[in-house]
Amino acid sequence: MQNYKDLKVWEKLHLFTLNVYEETKSFPKEELYGLTNQLRRAAASIPANISEGCGKKGNHELAHYLNISLGSSNESEYLLLLARDLKYLPNEKFENLNLLINEVKGMLIALIAKVRT
Repeated sequence: MQNYKDLKVWEKLHLFTLNVYEETKSFPKEELYGLTNQLRRAAASIPANISEGCGKKGNHELAHYLNISLGSSNESEYLLLLARDLKYLPNEKFENLNLLINEVKGMLIALIAKVRT
């Protein structure tokens, strides 16, 4: 068991989630229960699963939760792309969030590999 707040990847993902919440405030109201909600839930589930995994016993369980986080990262990446293509998210905001999510995906992959060895 370890403190998730000590993980750099968790810090970056918390920032990513805060940014997603901020950017989705301007999405159309008709998307409140659609894309807005789905993107927010996907983003928030990434650091939440890391937090949960850090509270479990053993590296096998932690790796499982990190894999779930990686899946949610991929989902978030796609939803950002969709938001950009629907013109809900300006290209500059998309690029910043996309860069961050891809950086943390790499960090997650490295952490999963480390935990498994």
